[in-house]
Amino acid sequence: MQTPHILNTYRSAIDGALRSMLEPYTLPLYDMMRYHLGWIDEKGNEAAEPTGKALRPTLCLMACEAGGRGYERAMPAAVAIELIHNFSLIHDDLQDGDEERRHRPTVWKIWGGPQAINAGSAMRVLANLALSGARREGLPADKYERLLGIFDRATLRLIEGQYLDIKYEDCFDIGVTDYLAMIRGKTAALISCSMEAGAIIGTDDTETAERFRELGENLGIAFQIRDDILGIWGDSRTTGKPGGGDIRRRKKTLPIVFALSNGPVRVKRAIAGIFQKGAVGDLDAEDVLEALGEAGVYAHVQEMVEDYCEQSRRLIHAIQMERRFKDNFEQIVEFLTVRSH
Repeated sequence: MQTPHILNTYRSAIDGALRSMLEPYTLPLYDMMRYHLGWIDEKGNEAAEPTGKALRPTLCLMACEAGGRGYERAMPAAVAIELIHNFSLIHDDLQDGDEERRHRPTVWKIWGGPQAINAGSAMRVLANLALSGARREGLPADKYERLLGIFDRATLRLIEGQYLDIKYEDCFDIGVTDYLAMIRGKTAALISCSMEAGAIIGTDDTETAERFRELGENLGIAFQIRDDILGIWGDSRTTGKPGGGDIRRRKKTLPIVFALSNGPVRVKRAIAGIFQKGAVGDLDAEDVLEALGEAGVYAHVQEMVEDYCEQSRRLIHAIQMERRFKDNFEQIVEFLTVRSH
């Protein structure tokens, strides 16, 4: 499925605001951020490299407009959200040992782990500075304070989710419920925060903001489950990550958790035996893929994606907004259901 047009609607405005945010900063530290964002190459030359989908800031701006105010009001929050997201990616790449992102070496692979930590941490601080722009542009003090709390709690939940994700690499007794609790922090928390923040800026109705928060959580869970599917069965030419990389890192993504929790005994033993080796080679990865296929795991986890997307559709219809905004959110849901990148 092609990327929905709504993901391109605000893209140039988001990119322009991000560039403006980083423009005053000249230390090479900030060039590491620009490199990560795809603006320059590792030598500092201008580049037009593949970038992320900007899903989170887009959802923030969409929620603001759906609430009744112009998207420009939410741009400082959208920029802050994208910076928080990319701070987490820089740190995650280091923690997971990922050497490539979007078909390029990761920040830590070029500049080393310590400097990658510096770049990611500085990005999180820049997010707070970006958000302060909302106050300067007239956002009421009570809403600004509320956003600060939402952003900090989302960041904390994101880090808690990453902690659990790493911890689970050495655990074999986790179930689907444990997994869902982990991704509610690791992925859904920031997507939920994005939509709640946009709604807080776009409307004064607290119930509407809460429904957008819930919608974001469902979208976030669907997004991560689909990401887990792509981490095992995705085409590396499309995803920008090595094929089967999650298996080689022994990550307990949903397909593995589901197989260990619900698969036939033979499948459970085969996967657990391979993951307990400590190093998973190409032949081991093929054996895991075969075991997952035997247990019919792909169909089960894809059904979970579709279930969370259906819950998202019901929430979209429950929120009071113009039909055109409902249609745009439904495009996002459809994309998340079957996306290949």
